[in-house]
This record gives sequence, structure tokens and C-alpha cells, in this order.
Amino acid sequence: MTRSITFTMVLLGLCVAWTGCVHRIQVAPLLTSPSSTTIPRSLQTVVKPISLEGADHRPGITLLEWSHRDLSQAILGYLQQRGTFASVSPDPADLRLHVATKLTLTSRSGLYHYRIVLQAEMSEAGQLMKSYLAEQTAVGSSVRWVTASDRDPIATALQTALEDLLSQVEADRPIYLHRTEQPSQKPPHDKPSAGG
Repeated sequence: MTRSITFTMVLLGLCVAWTGCVHRIQVAPLLTSPSSTTIPRSLQTVVKPISLEGADHRPGITLLEWSHRDLSQAILGYLQQRGTFASVSPDPADLRLHVATKLTLTSRSGLYHYRIVLQAEMSEAGQLMKSYLAEQTAVGSSVRWVTASDRDPIATALQTALEDLLSQVEADRPIYLHRTEQPSQKPPHDKPSAGG
């Protein structure tokens, strides 16, 4: 009886310790400098939930939680700070940027590697204009004991991936300067009558 109680308590303690070690991260990618290229259009950002892939291509990354809300705020905040577009929000706008994010964790040479892949599509009035792919990797530590061991390299990889993505978008500035306009409906001119 005593042995089973001890085993249960040890098992319960391990469960508490295990859940207490979950790294719930929040990231805020830093902007190195505002954009020198501006696109005078409003932008709506739509961010899909993040896809996490652990070591050996297994779904999920053990002990890591990165909320969709935090990822969305991180991307939105970076776009707003960069200043490429006249305005950036989650609300309907001239252009729509749809972003899918994948985070992959691998271990090589005794260090953890965090790879961020951003797949983005720019559209206007429901029509796809351009697709983009940005991929960046940051090297972490040899262990993941504390939250910062995950958060810091992930923030670095996300920041450099966003810089890459926005550089690609800004290079396509001429595409986005064109506005889809309906031809104006002008009333036909009255023809002069034969009598004058």
C-alpha cells in the first residue's frame, strides 16, 4: 500500500514538474530601421495558426507553446513599425497579405536550430497578385532549460524572416502602386440636332 502511494506521489510530482517547464513564449521582432520604400496603400494582414515541427520531423515541439494571438501581434507589430504601407491592420483594406508560418526545431552538432518559414500571398479584391517565401534559421543553445532558450532564437529567426519577406514585397512596389479601378460610366454626349 505504501509503495503504491509513493509511486503515485512521484508520478504526480513528475507531471507537475513537466507541465511547469512548458515554455510559453511571446516574441516582439525588433525593427532595425524603417523602410525607405513606401507603398501608399492600406494593408490587411491575415495570419494562420503556426505549424510546429519538432526534432526528427515529429509533429509539435515538446514543452513549447506559442499562441496564434502572439504570432499575429508580432507580425502585425513588425509591419506597422516598418512603415512600408500607409496603414496595416487586421481589418479589410486595399491589399491583403495572408501569412502562414512554420517553425521547425532540429538538433545538430549539439545545438538546437530554429527554422522559421513564412509563406505569404498578396491579393487585391480577392485576386492573387504575388506569392512569397522567406526562410531563416537561428542557432540556439545546447539545452532548453529555460523559456529564453526557445524565445530568443525564435524571435531572431522571425525577425530576419520578416525582413526578408518585406524586402521582397518592397522590391515589387510597382505591382502594388496600380489600383484596380472600374471604368467610369460617362453619360453619352448629346449629339447636336440637325436643326441647330
